[in-house]
Amino acid sequence: MNLQQRVKTCSQLFHVLSDETRIKLLLVLKDGESHVTDLCKKLKLPQPTVSHHLALLRVHGLVLNRRSGKSVFYSIDTEAFEQAEEVISGVLFAK
Repeated sequence: MNLQQRVKTCSQLFHVLSDETRIKLLLVLKDGESHVTDLCKKLKLPQPTVSHHLALLRVHGLVLNRRSGKSVFYSIDTEAFEQAEEVISGVLFAK
């Protein structure tokens, strides 16, 4: 990945992480997998709001979802964050 591609990826990552609700979701999910209903209760937000932000995090590859019957559980994609760390470092510390 060249520098321009890394800058674009880094910019997109910062954009998706620039929302307080998405940061709060990630902070809750760092403690482990959680159901949407539990996330709504913990954040005191309506289900459509939580689902919207989870969808954005999922589209950008930062969270994973797992279906169990009709329930959907979410967790942080730790591998994606390791890759994000490499991209950010590659941009900020590029020579």
